[in-house]
Amino acid sequence: MNPHTIKVACSNCNLRELCMPLGLTEAQIQRIDDMVATRRKIKRGGTLFHNGEAFTSLYAIRTGFFKTCVATEDGRDQVTGFQMAGEVIGLDGIVNDRHTCDAIALEDAEVCVMPFDRIEELSREVTALQSHVHKIMSREIVREHGVMLLLGSMRAEERLAAFLLNLVQRLHTRGFSQSELVLRMTREEIGSYLGLKLETVSRTFSKFVDDGIVEVRQRHVRILSTDALKRIVNNQQACH
Repeated sequence: MNPHTIKVACSNCNLRELCMPLGLTEAQIQRIDDMVATRRKIKRGGTLFHNGEAFTSLYAIRTGFFKTCVATEDGRDQVTGFQMAGEVIGLDGIVNDRHTCDAIALEDAEVCVMPFDRIEELSREVTALQSHVHKIMSREIVREHGVMLLLGSMRAEERLAAFLLNLVQRLHTRGFSQSELVLRMTREEIGSYLGLKLETVSRTFSKFVDDGIVEVRQRHVRILSTDALKRIVNNQQACH
């Protein structure tokens, strides 16, 4: 057995509400416990799965933070997303039974391994699980669509404001502060994700600081005015 894998029990997990459908019977929870076979620990900078690797499992992130990325033709890494504790990663592999990106840990992380064939099998018996899986997939599609809209038409300020609002809202869902966050990714990675140059990201952060919208201390960001960020994003949407 891989030294980095540990048997888990979903029934004792503090992220259970985020990963599992509510209202299951004890017997059904036990079945899901049996399905989620192991946990894997990934060191910072380590890879959970590679682009082109055979798809076998979805992963629920218990602790830590990931980025997904693909190598562009000129060898650069294009960041396609950031995933945090309480979110599910690996959905990209469902379509062609192969992963379409690399998933890299931005800090030490731990994931629960959920073999996809077992999820499908169990979903047929536990309809609540089936609709829950569909909901997770749908949420991911909506998020991706939102990102594409964001990249399609927004100026740098609007992109960064939307990014910060999205991050804070996702963290808040998981019980974290609505105004303070630690950026697990570099400015460069944010730029890659938002389609902005590194200096543009830095300049835009500085502008937000000068305008009294955020305070920034290295990777610590404190949002002083959520409303100001929302106005930046909504002004843009009102123009279309």
